[in-house]
Amino acid sequence: MSTAPLILPPKPTHRRRTVLIVLAIAAFTALTCMPAIGGIELDLGALVRNWDNGAPLLLQFLQPDLAFFPRTVGPMLETLQMALVGAAAAAIVSVPLTLWAASPTNPHAPTRIALRAVVNVVRSIPDLVYATLLVAMLGVGALPGVLTLFLFDLGIVIKLVSEAIDSADHAYMEAGRAAGGTQTQINRMTALPQSMPLFANQWLYTLELNVRISAILGIVGAGGIGRLLDERRAFYAYDDVALIVLEILVVVILIEVLSNLLRRRLA
Repeated sequence: MSTAPLILPPKPTHRRRTVLIVLAIAAFTALTCMPAIGGIELDLGALVRNWDNGAPLLLQFLQPDLAFFPRTVGPMLETLQMALVGAAAAAIVSVPLTLWAASPTNPHAPTRIALRAVVNVVRSIPDLVYATLLVAMLGVGALPGVLTLFLFDLGIVIKLVSEAIDSADHAYMEAGRAAGGTQTQINRMTALPQSMPLFANQWLYTLELNVRISAILGIVGAGGIGRLLDERRAFYAYDDVALIVLEILVVVILIEVLSNLLRRRLA
């Protein structure tokens, strides 16, 4: 007895809806660039008119002065120290606060909501604002930069790891409750070991971010290579600026390579 071949119905397509969505986004983007209706004014012609001003600077920027390298060593080491101290301090503080901000590890809703509200406020303030205020309070130096990185890292780690804990399966925690364990015991013996790879990934990620961010924080006086970068930029020494940018790029790539190696070992 022969059976007819199974013919699957054609897969439904949503091309018309996709085209409409793309057109709507394009139209909305175009409208935001029209000053007549309150949009921003994009003067693309300025790129052509002012190219003669930027061409010599760009040529100078493409010729980094390697003789300037010895002056960058000290500030770059300070930047790395700031990045490491800020990430390490945030790593220590983030563990209890993250467990406090996740619902599986903190069933007490009022304290959890209050902590999440504080974390959202911390994350909503730009790092340059933190750095500017701390420099005004504490003076120029590395301390305002370290505190800024600490607050920046803390917000990222608590937000991302607590959300990952919320979305994970927690059968092991239910087993701990069934065995009569307290919430503190369950967090210490089950939730924390399960969450440590998440913490480690975020700590390494914030360390990478800190090197980039600290280069910018120095512009407002928060120490590190950014102060030297702003100084050379103020003197229009773009060959020195090019060397500093190249050095930051190399350091960030090296840290990223080391972070990936550590992640593979932790996986």
